[in-house]
Amino acid sequence: MKIFIVDDDLEFAEVVAGMLMQDNEVEVRHFTNAIEAINATSEEVPDVVFLDVLLDGPDGFTLLNEMQSYDDLAKVPVVLMTSLEFGEQDLSRYGVVAILNKSEMVPEQLNEI
Repeated sequence: MKIFIVDDDLEFAEVVAGMLMQDNEVEVRHFTNAIEAINATSEEVPDVVFLDVLLDGPDGFTLLNEMQSYDDLAKVPVVLMTSLEFGEQDLSRYGVVAILNKSEMVPEQLNEI
């Protein structure tokens, strides 16, 4: 399984990657901004994207909109990792399958996705 983590907080991304890589069949790539991530999709399409909303440069929603403009990327499930509150807002049109609160995340949540 190929996983993209898009987060400008290197330490947080490393913790998430470590939790995800406990399964030996997982390949994780980390990107610090939306532009790097979208450029990488020309080489490979991830199976899932873990995405921070507040990024340096173009934000997470810019990446989500860009992904929705490509047939193959529009099908990739996205997990938002954010401290922002979205309440009961439905973001499924962007491919968002889960929203995890960065300050409350636990490894079990990542395994459930």
